[in-house]
Amino acid sequence: MMRKPLVAVIAASLALAGCGRLSNIGNPPALSEISNPAMAPEARVISMPMPQALPADQVPSSLWRTGSRNFFRDPRAKQVGDLLTVIINIADQAQMQNQTQRQRTNAEKAGLPSFFGLESRLPAVLPDAVNPSSLVDLDSTSSSAGNGTIQRNERIAMRVAAVVTEVLPNGNFVIAGRQEVRVNYELREMRIAGVIRPEDVTNVNTIDYDKIAEARITYGGRGQITDVQQPRYGQQVLDVILPF
Repeated sequence: MMRKPLVAVIAASLALAGCGRLSNIGNPPALSEISNPAMAPEARVISMPMPQALPADQVPSSLWRTGSRNFFRDPRAKQVGDLLTVIINIADQAQMQNQTQRQRTNAEKAGLPSFFGLESRLPAVLPDAVNPSSLVDLDSTSSSAGNGTIQRNERIAMRVAAVVTEVLPNGNFVIAGRQEVRVNYELREMRIAGVIRPEDVTNVNTIDYDKIAEARITYGGRGQITDVQQPRYGQQVLDVILPF
């Protein structure tokens, strides 16, 4: 009698799990709503060690403004809400190979052919047919071998616009950006966040990814092709539960 409720619970769980998939049948992946970039998970809480803030000196009747880098208008990002372009050109290649081999052979042999005549009393203590000249004879052999190879090749070349979400007390910028591109029924998403120095921003308002501190770069997607490449819910559950 207990099998029917159990079957009902399992069926309800499977139905709820598949509702999200069933609602996408015949429809392309939905784009995310435009929201405040400062609320993105990559840039919501960022805390960096800061030096003590110094008051800015104001000089009356001066043409030079504190913090300015040029008398003319600077096109580079300099305050919250400004945009800049991040150039991502990752071409990483790593190859590592390790090989170890160990072998050891041990042999021990001990006897007591003559010891103040006490060797004649050994049969009273040890089993019969004991040979005093060969009391202990040990040997052991061990060997191990290992071989490992790691080979990685990554290539990403993209440009993504980011927004300055915060100006830290030392003048550095916290940036966050996201880009979504949908082709047919597959959506590709690019996210980036981190901390940059204003001095690293070029005069055309771009910055290379390798000048971003605490960089978080993700490139992925969702859609029909990505869905097919993922294992089913049941297989994922079994992979976690089964110990072998």
